[in-house]
Amino acid sequence: VAVMECETTTDAALETIGSRTWSVDSWRKYEALQMATYDDKELYQQVIDKLKALPPLVSHVEVDRLRERLAGCARGDAFVVQGGDCAERFLDCKADRLEDQLKLLVQMGALISASTGKKVLRIARIAGQYGKPRSKPMETLAGIGEVYSFKGDNINGFEPAHRKWDPKRLLDGYWHSAATLNYLRTLQMDEAIEGEMLGKISVDFMQSSPSYAKWSKLAAEARETPEAGASAIFTSHEAMQLDLEEALTRCVPGKGFYNLSAHMVWIGDRTRQLLGGHVEYFRGLKNPIGCKVGPSMKAAELESLVGILNPEKLEGKLILITRYGVGKIEEHLPGHIRAVANSGVPVVWQCDGVHGNTVTAAATKLKTRSLEDVLGECIKAMAIHSANGSVLAGVHLEMTGQASVTECVGGCIGITEEGLAENYETYCDPRLNFAQAVEAALRLGEALSS
Repeated sequence: VAVMECETTTDAALETIGSRTWSVDSWRKYEALQMATYDDKELYQQVIDKLKALPPLVSHVEVDRLRERLAGCARGDAFVVQGGDCAERFLDCKADRLEDQLKLLVQMGALISASTGKKVLRIARIAGQYGKPRSKPMETLAGIGEVYSFKGDNINGFEPAHRKWDPKRLLDGYWHSAATLNYLRTLQMDEAIEGEMLGKISVDFMQSSPSYAKWSKLAAEARETPEAGASAIFTSHEAMQLDLEEALTRCVPGKGFYNLSAHMVWIGDRTRQLLGGHVEYFRGLKNPIGCKVGPSMKAAELESLVGILNPEKLEGKLILITRYGVGKIEEHLPGHIRAVANSGVPVVWQCDGVHGNTVTAAATKLKTRSLEDVLGECIKAMAIHSANGSVLAGVHLEMTGQASVTECVGGCIGITEEGLAENYETYCDPRLNFAQAVEAALRLGEALSS
């Protein structure tokens, strides 16, 4: 494994990558961060061989269709709403939970569309978002001692007794993804599903807002004119565990290599090193691919990165998901927009309003986010893009269709830090609940239309 040259100049990095020959496993020659490894090598290989033999979870035709639609969003013709769990849990692979997630995306899209007159492209963090990066591979638990950090259900279990990295869980992740996709497709086959989901739109929980009357009218409009195809969502996840992703990558004759575990996959902010294994793997995919962009990203590095990930300069191919924090976006985003403009590479700009705004609640010591900060970053992003001759194509949020979850503070329903412990479900990062996410859609639609 080649060690990453973290201090390498961007020009030197481009030259290095230009001399490489890509293959579906060429990433293995380079350092790949955040990867789980396994003691039982024989079992691990059996799992990987089985994954390679299983059918793909999505089709390349759907993947190509998503890229075409993302290109329209980048031009401002439509708007992306991407969201879902921070990390899916196997135990949540249930019909009612999946239906609630779909309903949330359907309703959010309809409300933004009613407010702006634009079509909405819905992408879910679902059917594969089972892994999470962690700052350290090990952690110390009171009364137990040192254990592996929880990296998501397809790596290890949340309970201390199940923290050992287990290769069988990669296969469990495939089966849960397949079951999730099967049920979502079953719902989408129902011709009445959009009418049923949109017929249930209600903003009664927002009566305390001065905008309640206006938003009630938008909800009524969405109910009365259900959008055909609103339940047709695309799937996505962070492609962190590269051996898993490689096993689900297929060569489509005449087209190239597609990761067919999802329609879209992205690189996290912790694994986007220019000479690292993740960038190496991603640069050969035909999928629309995302990359998180945070405050530590230098402008010159970003200019090089977009050229590496989208060398053919295809519209709709590369999604840059910015995540700075509401207090840092004005410092970093303008320079990043200029760097991308200098590269000549077309991108789809998305604002992740959640990851830069995570704090620890003083009252409960639980991780949380403020709805005001989340929306503040997204609305600032709209203004900055407009001022710099760019287009904010969409937002990327962590959210749940569960109405009773209490993980983020604020919104018309008035969740406080003291109330977080009432129903704090997440194993990782806090999510907007159903009411907060619907409120976010209404306020984003209002900002977009103005």
